[in-house]
Amino acid sequence: MNLLVVIPARAGSTRLPRKPLRLIAGRTLLHRTIAMARAAIAGRGGVGLIVATDDEAIADHARMAGCDSVLTDSAIATGSGRALAAALSLPQAPRFVVNLQGDSPFQPEGALAAVIAALEAGAEVATPVIALDWAALDALRDHKTRSPFSGTTCVRGVDGQALWFSKAIIPAIRDEERLRAAAPLSPVWRHVGLYGYRLDVLQRFEACPPTALENLEGLEQLRLLELGIRIMTVAVDPPRFDSSGIDTEADIARVERLIAAHGDPTPDL
Repeated sequence: MNLLVVIPARAGSTRLPRKPLRLIAGRTLLHRTIAMARAAIAGRGGVGLIVATDDEAIADHARMAGCDSVLTDSAIATGSGRALAAALSLPQAPRFVVNLQGDSPFQPEGALAAVIAALEAGAEVATPVIALDWAALDALRDHKTRSPFSGTTCVRGVDGQALWFSKAIIPAIRDEERLRAAAPLSPVWRHVGLYGYRLDVLQRFEACPPTALENLEGLEQLRLLELGIRIMTVAVDPPRFDSSGIDTEADIARVERLIAAHGDPTPDL
């Protein structure tokens, strides 16, 4: 196996307890994420898929969907840490590990393939981003009035390397009215909850303690930047509808409204 896709599925979410088992329009969050991942890697050789959890009921729920699962230490604090534990539990560790966050089942089509391509091209870490048009930026601003810590934005250099991530909407925009009239896209990039790592880089990341800024924002990727590890961002097209993570009851309600209006994008298991 050259690459392992790991779905971390921790039971103890503070804002949404036992989140992987929560229903969204009749299907659990975990089963939706498994279905999306399975469709994205279909036909690829040397790629495995596994759910990493600290809860036997969640592991059983993964197996109900025909997905391998592994129990990992409940003390592991991050999804990337759980992904590393899953990779190291295998008889032979893969070269690359993808942390496909278990609370982001509505990924853009092609995001996983784009991350894999960036890793194979030499990136230490790769993650997708979406350029927001002005309507999408307005929707994100409105959403954050109700769920301020749902949804992450990214500032990136012209070479695609990430400069920073935040739960705030960055960058701040001067002279916005002029920019709106000049171009259809805003300068804001939205981060998609999918990370690909070279295994040795992931091991280095996990060997270091969380940083102060990581703790303030609740974003583990800030530790990578503070360690001087480069993160290549890959631009992908928007999904059928909003791709932010499921963190709160309001997020579930929002996604159910979108499914009712636009159809269900999750493929069958």
